[in-house]
Amino acid sequence: MKFVFNLCVCDTEDKIQLLKRMILLFSLLFLFGPNNQCPPTVGLAMEHSIVKERAKTLFKAKSLAAKTDPDATYASAKADIHELRKNLNERYKKGDISFDQIKIEFTNHLVDRIIPYWYGTPWSFGGHTAVPNQGEIACGYFISTTLRDMGIKLNRYKLAQKSPIDEAKVISCGLTIHSIDQDSDTKAFVNIDRLTTEGLYFIGFDKGHVGYLLKRQGQLFLIHSNYLSPGLVCMEPLEASRVFKSFSKFHIVAISNNDLLLQHWLNSDIIL
Repeated sequence: MKFVFNLCVCDTEDKIQLLKRMILLFSLLFLFGPNNQCPPTVGLAMEHSIVKERAKTLFKAKSLAAKTDPDATYASAKADIHELRKNLNERYKKGDISFDQIKIEFTNHLVDRIIPYWYGTPWSFGGHTAVPNQGEIACGYFISTTLRDMGIKLNRYKLAQKSPIDEAKVISCGLTIHSIDQDSDTKAFVNIDRLTTEGLYFIGFDKGHVGYLLKRQGQLFLIHSNYLSPGLVCMEPLEASRVFKSFSKFHIVAISNNDLLLQHWLNSDIIL
């Protein structure tokens, strides 16, 4: 890759702006590599968290995000869910769509419309904000709040205060929970990769942490309120996650491919 810049024809202010762009460009290439190809959601996660935080460090910028009211836009995203569920339920009853299509719609809305608002929200042990990027949120409350805001009928306080395995039991609605106990993160990753297909999962880390596990385009990602530095809601490759590497026991249950859970969602049934 070759870049050629002509600074001679620019005035002083233009040169400063051009140099800033050059620094940002080369910093991003250094951080992510010039040939990286990311799934759309991963790119969105980087835009909302990693790039945002690195840009703050480089330029002391206030934010790279658009200057909009996050509560208002998040409220509209949640409001769309009622119509989405109603429309899907009616079409499914008429035989116009399959249940597999409902799974896809549910997953895409949660992963691409609800969760991204939360990227960058600070973590704290007792955090329980209900509004993205306003206040702090613990790992359990991140899961229970986003599931509730997706339209699953549950008490977010009760779910968040459960242990990882008990939280998995509630979300499973009776579906099999896969427990993995390995002596190395490499072996654990291989087992998790083998047990999962495309879609979204709940993952409990022994007795100490919870998050979403996303498998998209064959790659595994952890979406969670990360208690390790920089301490915020983020998406990261599972295999590279320091949180993942610090545990040896995991509890995994399907969300996207959980027919019972999604049937409860369609019918507005209470699960907790």
